[in-house]
Amino acid sequence: MLDSFTIKKIEDFVYSRPRSVQEIAKHIEKNWRTADRYIADMQKNFGTISTRTFREGTRGALKIVYWSSIEKVSHSVFQESLEKDIFAGRKKEDFSGFDIYQHLDKKNRKATVEECKTEEETNIEEFDDILKATRKQLLIFSGNLSFINLKSEEVNIFDTLNMLVKRGVSIKIVSRVDLAGKANIEKMLSLNYKFGKELVELRHREQPLRAIIFDNFLLRIKEIIIPTGKVKESNKQKFVFYNLKDKEWIEWISKIFWKMFNSSISAEKRLDSIRSLF
Repeated sequence: MLDSFTIKKIEDFVYSRPRSVQEIAKHIEKNWRTADRYIADMQKNFGTISTRTFREGTRGALKIVYWSSIEKVSHSVFQESLEKDIFAGRKKEDFSGFDIYQHLDKKNRKATVEECKTEEETNIEEFDDILKATRKQLLIFSGNLSFINLKSEEVNIFDTLNMLVKRGVSIKIVSRVDLAGKANIEKMLSLNYKFGKELVELRHREQPLRAIIFDNFLLRIKEIIIPTGKVKESNKQKFVFYNLKDKEWIEWISKIFWKMFNSSISAEKRLDSIRSLF
C-alpha cells in the first residue's frame, strides 16, 4: 500500500536526480510492478513527479522518473500571465484569487464571502472539516502561518494538523521564515519532533498566495479585502474563500507550488541563522 512514508522516500530519491523505475524499486525494497504502480499513483494524484519512456515498444524500453517541475508549468496564455503575477508578488495584496476563480466552470467552483473583524470569526469549522478529510497530502502557500492558531469553541486548527501528522499525512509549506513569524514556524515543525516522522517540510519564500491544495483534489484560496477610505463604516474585513475542484487548474497550481518549493531555502537553515542573532 502506498503511504505517506513511501511517497516521501520516492520524492526525496527522485529530487536529487532522475531515476529509473528499477532504481526506485530497489530503493523502497519493492518489486518493479509495485514501484511502477506507486509512481503512476503519485503522478496521477499529486503531480510531483513525471515519467518518460525511452525506446518505448522495444525490449530495451526504459522508464525514467523525474520532478514534474522540470516541465513547462503553464499551458495557456491565461496561466502564463497568472504565473508571472504570482512569482512577481510578495504580499497577499499582490494577487487576487478571483483571477483564478473566473477561469473555472461554474460547476467546479464555489465562493463564500464573510464580513468579520478577524479570521477567527469566519466559518473555521468548514475549514476544519476539509482538513480532517485529507488522506495523503497538503500543499500550503502561506504568509506567516498565522492560520495554524485559529480556534473556536468547537475546533482547534493546530490540533487538527497534529492529528493529520499523527495519521501520516505529508504537509509541505512555502511561507516566510523570519523573526516575526519564528514562533509559528517552530510550532509547526515541532510536529516532526513530536511524532518522529518528518512529514512537515517548510521552506522560506515571500509570495502572495494564501491557499491550500488538499490531496490534489481541492484548492482553497483565501483573500482578505480590507475597507479603504478616510471614514470606515465598520472595522470589519471581507474574507473571501474560493473552493475550486478543476483538475487542470489544480495540476497547474500544484506545479506552481513545486516550482516555488524546489527553489526555496529550508526553514531549518533560516531558523539557524535567526537564532544566531541572539
